[in-house]
This record gives sequence, structure tokens and C-alpha cells, in this order.
Amino acid sequence: MDLKDNKEVVKNSRFSDSFKYAFKGVLTVFQEERNMRSHIVIGSIVLLLCVFLNLAVNEWLWVIFSIFLVIIMEVWNTVIENVVDLAAGEQYHSLAKKAKDMAAAAVLMTAGFSVVVAAIIILPKLWQILF
Repeated sequence: MDLKDNKEVVKNSRFSDSFKYAFKGVLTVFQEERNMRSHIVIGSIVLLLCVFLNLAVNEWLWVIFSIFLVIIMEVWNTVIENVVDLAAGEQYHSLAKKAKDMAAAAVLMTAGFSVVVAAIIILPKLWQILF
């Protein structure tokens, strides 16, 4: 829904509408955010690599958890950036910059967590195969 429509905002009357709009949100963030596409590509490569490494169930859970956590944080980063841009308009404000920087920092820290998970789970298995 666009704010320019000047329509009354109402709750979704059907459960299926909730899914439709949520899916539209997923498509929007994927289409509009280059970083999201990068996270998806890197996460897919890691998952393909894990298929060949014969991970244990708990290792799969950690890898999948860390990948989805990065993706979720990127969505939240985008939400925060859009809301801040909407509130600030064309005006620069130091608090707007802080909010956007901190949202980006959350993604960076989560990506760092994913790298640590990969280092603990994937690197030893690759080391055994390569050396």
C-alpha cells in the first residue's frame, strides 16, 4: 500500500491477504536492496557448500540460523532506513544518521556472527578435505 493513495488504512480482512502483503514485502526488499541480494547469494553458496560437507543436524541448524538472522536483520535495516527517511524527509538530522548507522551496524554484527559460525563449523571440515 502506498501512502500516496490517501486511502483509509484498515487491517487485512482475510488471512491470505496478510501472506500476500508479507510476500510483497519480501519481493520489495529483494528487488530494491543490493545488500539483500548479496546476502542471498552468499547464503546460497554456503548452503550448497554445506550439502557437500555432510553436516550434522545441529551444525545445519546453526548455519541456517545464522543465514536467516542476517537476512532478517537486513530487512529490519531497510525498514529503519525507510522510516527514518520518511520522517526526516529531505532534511539532514544527526539523529537520523545515528539511527541508520546503528541499523547498519546490527547487520554488520550479525554478518560477523555468521562468519564465526562458518569458521567453527565449515572451516574444519574444509581443512580435512583439502589437507
